[in-house]
Amino acid sequence: MYHYIDSFLLYLQVEKNAAENTLAGYRQDLFAGLDFFAAALGKPDYAVQPADIDHKLFRAYLARLALAGWQKTTLARKTTAWRSFFRYLAREGVLPDNSLAGVKPPRGEKKLPAFLHPEQCSQLVESPADSVLGLRDRAMLEVLYGCGLRVSELVGLDVEDLEMAARRLRVLGKGGRERIMPVGDMAADALQVYLQLSRPVLVRATALSALFLNARGGRITRRGVHKIIRGYLSRLELPGRVSPHTLRHSFATHLLDNGADLRVVQELLGHVRLSTTQIYTHLSTEKLKEIYSRTHPRA
Repeated sequence: MYHYIDSFLLYLQVEKNAAENTLAGYRQDLFAGLDFFAAALGKPDYAVQPADIDHKLFRAYLARLALAGWQKTTLARKTTAWRSFFRYLAREGVLPDNSLAGVKPPRGEKKLPAFLHPEQCSQLVESPADSVLGLRDRAMLEVLYGCGLRVSELVGLDVEDLEMAARRLRVLGKGGRERIMPVGDMAADALQVYLQLSRPVLVRATALSALFLNARGGRITRRGVHKIIRGYLSRLELPGRVSPHTLRHSFATHLLDNGADLRVVQELLGHVRLSTTQIYTHLSTEKLKEIYSRTHPRA
């Protein structure tokens, strides 16, 4: 089974251009399931064959996880990983068919993404000081909110991805899909100041291509961005949990609130499916109801 899992992960990496986080998640879910199947079959994990696992055994695995208190979203993710793995094995001729095709992922509750109001976003984005690291942080926050980037997209940016004259940014998203993002005036101004006054001080190697650098002069990491934002949030009184992704949710919500077309927002976010973007319409609907209740005399 180890050989098949390794081949599947290589297929995801090479042919599907899957992100490192995606590969790590699939690897974890597949090997965790393999441990259960080996114990249930009374075999060592290296002796388990794909044909040993049928839909009944897999449903028993899901039932065990549910009894242990795992969330439905986690069960759904593990189901998707194993179904994709078995679909690959069937296509490669290792299995006659996908025996897990009929196993449906558990449906979890759909939660509306958290977002900040425009004034709260301004408060967060404008909080860094005019220091070397503060100018960098201001530029990062402006890009996160102004361009709606994922953190992985932000830390992956190179200097050459930014076309300052054209006010646009080349972004490499999930699955290696590239998109061009417009850069607003405030983000452009913050980037200009960072590139002129801050980055030259931080950079340690002239050949380093990374746009955003850490205090040691290397490419900033996802963990580093999370830590920076937590630092600014500790000084501000913002309700609820706020993360870098909250700025992305806010970006989409504010565009729709101000009349942007849903398909345009889909393109800006880099979503493959329109249904992924449609969750933000629920947020806008809630805002309409709030305005109606507050302003109509019969409400």
